[in-house]
Amino acid sequence: MFENCTVKYHRNIHSGTVDGIQVFYPKTKDKDGNDTGITMGIPMDEENTDYQNILKWVAEGNTIEEAD
Repeated sequence: MFENCTVKYHRNIHSGTVDGIQVFYPKTKDKDGNDTGITMGIPMDEENTDYQNILKWVAEGNTIEEAD
């Protein structure tokens, strides 16, 4: 699910606290040659299915990068 993605904690610029995770999917080209790519913001909420998938990904030995 997160193959070739960058998975990184997100730091809130106002509070300075880590409040979520960002997933940066790799850029590709569409049929017209335009760059495409998706950045997905995921809250650290146990009920969020995307967050649950990240926790499974981490349990498989992967690491979330530290926030800037």
